Amino acid sequence: MKPRPNRSKNSQKPDAIKPAIERALPLSPRRQWLFRFCAAVVLPLCLLGGLEVALRMAGYGYATGFFEKIRIGDKEFLVNNEDFSLRFFPPQLARWPGPVQFAAQKPAGTYRIFILGESAARGEPEPPYAASRYLQTLLAERFPNTRFEVINLGITAIDSHVILPIARDCAKAEGDLWIVYMGNNEMVGPFGAATVFGAKALPLAAVRLNLAIQQMRLGQLLVDLSRRLRGPSEHAAWGGMDMFVGNQLRAEDPRKATVYDNFERNLQDILQAGLNSGAKILLNTVAVNLKDCAPFASLANSNLPAADRAEFDRLYAAACADQAHGNFAGAAREFALAGKLDPHFPELQFRWAGCSQALTNLADAQEHWQLACDDDALPFRADSRINAAIKGTGRRFPGEQLAVFDAAAELAKAQPAGVCGRETFFEHVHFNFDGEFALGRAWADQVAKLLPANISQAAQTNVWSSQAACNHRLGLTDWNRCAVTERMLAFCATHPLSDQSNNAERRQWLRDEVDHLRQQMNAATAQAATTEYQAAINRAPQDFLLRQNFAEFLESAGDLKSAAAQWQEICALIPHSCEPFYQAGRLLSLLDQWDAAQTALLKAVALRPRLPEAWYELGNVQLGTGKFAAALHAYNQARELDPTSGAYCAYAAKALSELNRHPEATQLYRLATALQPELMEAHFGLGDELSSASQFAEAESEYAQVLRLQPALPLAHLDRGVMLARLGRFDDALQEFETTLRLDPSNAQAREYLDRVRGWQRQRH
Repeated sequence: MKPRPNRSKNSQKPDAIKPAIERALPLSPRRQWLFRFCAAVVLPLCLLGGLEVALRMAGYGYATGFFEKIRIGDKEFLVNNEDFSLRFFPPQLARWPGPVQFAAQKPAGTYRIFILGESAARGEPEPPYAASRYLQTLLAERFPNTRFEVINLGITAIDSHVILPIARDCAKAEGDLWIVYMGNNEMVGPFGAATVFGAKALPLAAVRLNLAIQQMRLGQLLVDLSRRLRGPSEHAAWGGMDMFVGNQLRAEDPRKATVYDNFERNLQDILQAGLNSGAKILLNTVAVNLKDCAPFASLANSNLPAADRAEFDRLYAAACADQAHGNFAGAAREFALAGKLDPHFPELQFRWAGCSQALTNLADAQEHWQLACDDDALPFRADSRINAAIKGTGRRFPGEQLAVFDAAAELAKAQPAGVCGRETFFEHVHFNFDGEFALGRAWADQVAKLLPANISQAAQTNVWSSQAACNHRLGLTDWNRCAVTERMLAFCATHPLSDQSNNAERRQWLRDEVDHLRQQMNAATAQAATTEYQAAINRAPQDFLLRQNFAEFLESAGDLKSAAAQWQEICALIPHSCEPFYQAGRLLSLLDQWDAAQTALLKAVALRPRLPEAWYELGNVQLGTGKFAAALHAYNQARELDPTSGAYCAYAAKALSELNRHPEATQLYRLATALQPELMEAHFGLGDELSSASQFAEAESEYAQVLRLQPALPLAHLDRGVMLARLGRFDDALQEFETTLRLDPSNAQAREYLDRVRGWQRQRH
């Protein structure tokens, strides 16, 4: 007997298994395909589209274009989008361009130049004196019938992945000429092999997919959720170059090849975007400090056999000793022998170059300086392969629209050693004032060749203005020079610059420059500088960077009221920019103009909510006016944005103390001293809290820390004396009260305590 066929549902014929709707409404094969396509593709897309629209309507996320349009008066302007960099950086590490503002529709008779690049192109450490500013001054003097707009779009810490979308937005903004000066950050910028900003050395397709997804609000939401799931970042706030110290690269690291390939392809797309827009392009190689910038880090060859490693160490140590004693020939021989064992040890190459220079073998020195740069384990400088890629990519675009300019070779040509050093740079890639002018002057020569005939033939002179004349136009005074040089001196005390083998020599050179400048700074030269600034501003009243220079000069000269007034003028010129409102508010606060300061600082945090310094200054204003709850909120905003700052903790603790929340204040003061042990205010505040809680021994210890940091502070001597008296240490207390009176003879409290303690001593005896 045959078995009965299984009639279960699972054994039905395939054509019997149909969606319910197909069974209810029989469809033709074409309609079945269309239905399934809609179910599999169209419906999910509609759902995603709906979610995207909902997120946008709810105000979630940010615009990703570089420019945004605003109206000032009756004119429309393009300005920089404050949120542009969020696709490339974690929010706490976001970077911004300098203030950008130009007419949305280019005025007649205007020649518009865009500068594309990173911090060196931007003009760090002082963008108002960037090469782009010298270029604009030179062109305006020589071709007065044309209005030159030189628009600097450089941003600190970016690389070619970030510059490409900036370039594509520039292609819609009527640029006549693009100057491309980039390449220093390819290894450390977003998606670089040594980056701290996210994924390292991704293939270009993956990078572009990542960035494309983040153009949607839904993509931004997914990125935000993934960051939250990963937990707090290792870098809670911007830490400068020190953030990269743990990301050192070996010379042979295979990820570097991916970065070089990505750079070439990005550069090619940047150039194509510019040419397609009708702009001409000046493509530059990148100059770096080879002669006076020792490698930031050196990694030894880990595959070297033990015996060879021992021999390398012996030869290297002997060579360094000979070099230190002036035996350059012997040192060079030993460096050569050691270099055969480990040729990619950059510090060896740098020291070897120094010996070759001392022996006047400059060709040999140049080779070793370049090798030291190429193999630097912390690659903050454009290396020879980057510059070769720039030249090679430029050659792929024949014709008169694109010119390749070897800026690195041109600047080096003027130096005695044939390479750039401290004559050109403050440190590794950032130009000093002479370097900025040299690059601006070199650009001017190149730009003049690219100008249309109607402009070039109308030149008023065939001679460029001198550096001194340009400095007058830009308002470069000894006060400005000194302030910037002091800032660089402090910068060179931070890691990894402080770890460089020749950093002590560099810092001494900077100190000498500060001393030289200070000798020339007096009342007479200050008055002359003021007159010079006023004349320059009368010539260019809309130049907000010139007014910024003037404001900084006035502050350094001690005229805070006039400095604040200049920043307020800048607020009116560029109302979309956070910086002038922040600076005006900071200075108005110092002048006790509390209401005006608060108004300016509220505007600053509205324009750039992620600026902790602005929240901190706002907190100071509110604390000073008795708005303690508001001050605490502002300080907490600053702390959230930069949890590494001891100052933000200390002042939040002060606000808590004013609100009588003393246990919380004590806890925050302790955190502040842990974050920043040298912060005097934190120790002082903690001492006051401990004193109020009758913890006299701990309070005395904190006041002692205050005096270690600031020995001439009368109030700290007084407070420590009180604690010592309460602890029964009367002799020590008397000494503190006497010191207080020596520092502040009119201090009645110190006199009273002194007499009281002496009375106690007499009673005891």
